[in-house]
Formats: sequence, C-alpha cells, structure tokens
Amino acid sequence: MPEYTALAVLSVLLTVAVEVFWLRTGLFGRLQYWLSMAIVFAFQVLVDGWLTKLSAPVVIYDESQTVGVRFPWDIPVEDYLFGFSMVTLTILLWVRWGRRHEEVAG
Repeated sequence: MPEYTALAVLSVLLTVAVEVFWLRTGLFGRLQYWLSMAIVFAFQVLVDGWLTKLSAPVVIYDESQTVGVRFPWDIPVEDYLFGFSMVTLTILLWVRWGRRHEEVAG
C-alpha cells in the first residue's frame, strides 16, 4: 500500500479508536455530526478540487504514494480520509473538553 494511502487509512482508524476506546462522546450516533461532515465534505470538494485539479495544480502529489483514484474531478481519495480524521478529532476533543469544563464549573 502506498505510504500516503497507508497514513490516511491509519489516521481514520486511530480517530475512530480514540472515540470508541478513550473519549466515548457518542459523537458518531449524532445526526448533527453527520450533517456537519456532509457540509465539510461539500466545501472540501470545492477547495480540494481547485487545489488538486490536474489542469493547473496548486498541490502536486507523488502518484506513487497514492492509490491513484481521484474523485470527483482530480481529488485523491486519501484527502477525504485525512479530512475526516482532522475534523472528527477536532470535534471529539471539543466535545470532551466541553464536558470536562461543565463538570468543573457545575
């Protein structure tokens, strides 16, 4: 498996493991989370599509480090995995620290 792809998959697995085995916020069961992710991914397609378009790329990937699947337009599928991990981990920590703050204040 190419290195960029392996790291992208690993980031998703670690993010899910953090929620399931450590934080246990219940985030994956909330409709608001999935709606938020849909909005994030919609904007990711716009921005990432512009940055990675093969006709005039701003960001250039080493194709030997990816699986070579680009969808839609020219977006490497690995970018969605990293996007999921980054946004989800941020929300998980936000929710967790918010609860801890409520426990201390309340």
